[in-house]
Formats: sequence, C-alpha cells, structure tokens
Amino acid sequence: MDWYPLRLTTPVKQHVFGGRVLADRWGRAGLPDGPVAETWEVSDVDGEGAVVTGGPLAGRALRDLVREHPEELLGRGPHGGRFPVLTKFIDATGPLPVHLHADDETARRIEGEPNGKTEAWHILEAAPGATALAGVRRGVDRDRLHRALLAQDFDAVLRRLPVRAGQTLYVPGGTLHSFGPGTLVYEIEQTSDTQQHAMRHRMEDGAPIPDREWHAAIERLLEEWRPEPRPDFHSGLSVPVDDGVERTVLCAGPYFALERWRAGTAAPLVHEFSTAMVLSNAGAPVTVTTPGGRERLGRAESLLLPAALGRLRIEGPADVLLGYVPDLPTDIRAPLLAAGHGPAAITALGA
Repeated sequence: MDWYPLRLTTPVKQHVFGGRVLADRWGRAGLPDGPVAETWEVSDVDGEGAVVTGGPLAGRALRDLVREHPEELLGRGPHGGRFPVLTKFIDATGPLPVHLHADDETARRIEGEPNGKTEAWHILEAAPGATALAGVRRGVDRDRLHRALLAQDFDAVLRRLPVRAGQTLYVPGGTLHSFGPGTLVYEIEQTSDTQQHAMRHRMEDGAPIPDREWHAAIERLLEEWRPEPRPDFHSGLSVPVDDGVERTVLCAGPYFALERWRAGTAAPLVHEFSTAMVLSNAGAPVTVTTPGGRERLGRAESLLLPAALGRLRIEGPADVLLGYVPDLPTDIRAPLLAAGHGPAAITALGA
C-alpha cells in the first residue's frame, strides 16, 4: 500500500452547550450553521466511523483499513479491530452536563462494550474565571453523592478546579466531570461513546428528561462511578528538540499520549514515529510533508498519519498537537528522564 496523510470525515455534534468559536474565531470551514459543540477529528465509534475523503483511499472506512492493514496503519501491536483513540475539538461556550464514562471493567460488565473511556482535556482557550468539575471531594460516599445529584447541587460534592489555557487534565474512566462555560478543549480518549449524565435535560437539544428516565440514569451513573480519582491540571513536561522547536508531553498513559509541538522559523519541526499519529493544528496553517506526500493543514483541522509513513516535517511557524498510543518506556519515560524530569512528574502525566 502506498500510504499518504489521510484526511477524514469529521462528525459534528450540535449539542446545546456549543457555540461558534471554531468557525468564527478559529476559521474552521465547512461547519453547519448554529451551535457547534464537538467535531470528531478521528473517530471509529460505532455509527460515527470516519471515512477517507481524498486520494486513492477516498471512500474507504477507517475501520476497514484498520482491519485489513493493521501493521501499516497502526504500527506496533497488539491491534484491536478498530482505531484505538477518538479525538475532538469541543466548544464549551456553555457548560457540559455533569457526567462520567465507565472504565474498562465496568463497560464490559454493565454496558456490554469492549472498553470504557478514559480521556484527557487540553485547554486551548479559557475565559477569565473558567472552571471545571473533576472528581468528588474527599469523604463523599454513594448516599451523599446520590442526594446531591437529585438536588442538582454539584458543588456540594464535586471538586471545582480553575482552568487556564495550555493546561491538561487526565480523566480516568468512572470520574464525574464537566467543564465550561467559556472553554475550548482538544480532547483525546479511548474509542467509545458510552456515558451517563446527571442532568434534567438532554444535551442534544435541551429537552427535559422525564422523571422516571432521569432517576434510572442517575442509578446507572452511580453503578459506574469510581470515587477514587481526583485529577489535577498540569502544564506538561518539555523536551528540547532543536533551535526554536519545542516538544511538550501533555499527558501519557496506557491508552494514549498527547503532545504539543511548536516551531519558529530557525529550524523545521521534524518527527520520526512508528505508530499512527493524529495530527491536529492549533496554530496558523501549515504544510505537512511526509514520505507519502504533502498536505496543507488549516487551523482546527486534522490528519491521520499512518505508521508506515514514519516521518513528518513541518516548516514553522507551527503549533500542532500529536495524539497516539505510546510505548511508555520508549516514547515517554526515556526522553523525559533524559530531559531531567523526575519519575513522580512523569507518572503524574496519566495513569
């Protein structure tokens, strides 16, 4: 197979908490009128799977390519039957619902799904005073949480954290959470759309949820809730690369890693890789050059780089995000230790 950078279809979610930041402030073209809450940059979720939009593979489903060419597309194994990560831009002009996603064991046991959803948020923009909810306060048990959810008194039981642009939060499955208003986020997560939320309205259109359905949803949420995680925001760990080229590891765990790379004009951004890379642009338009061809990438747009390409080059100025499934000892621990970061700081990047 002659691989090249893959541009994919991106499902758009017009939930009520969305706004027009991606279109009006970030210049993302092709978005529908009205609120845009989420763009799913690379998705292999059932019913929302991406399709290649250009080149010889145009019209091919991402899942079919994963199953037919796992080593060339994904790189090192083991390989499952679908692309392992889901990435999104999320415009929380309004607040997201208070919700959680099951962890792996709970998703298999209760949801009948192959895996749950651990996720991480990288904050691209945050209004002054923006906050997020992440995990319960110490000492909160199931009964107290249940009462607070019924009263919709989330601050009585959840941790409210300040949010600043450039920071990242790693959110293990089973953690109650929310963010917004006034927050733009890039999210990377396990491929899953399982969730339970505690709100009295539907996030899709704001319609009220009938009492019986709402009470059942809260009971299901409590079954899937994990009380232990209390994640905190951090600024990531930097690794020197070249003159004016900056690599920051934002989060890293067994399911995914996310890095932010910036480059000036003194030296190009050059990166060699052996696993599939999701490349999303957080800055000015750039040209991405690989052994399989060149692609112009606008702000808030993404490419999937198959592992077989092995190398990318971007002339600066550039500000891009790279998401992938890491080999933690090789991709994360070794370069960060060599850069002088301690084991505790590296562990704090994820589970």
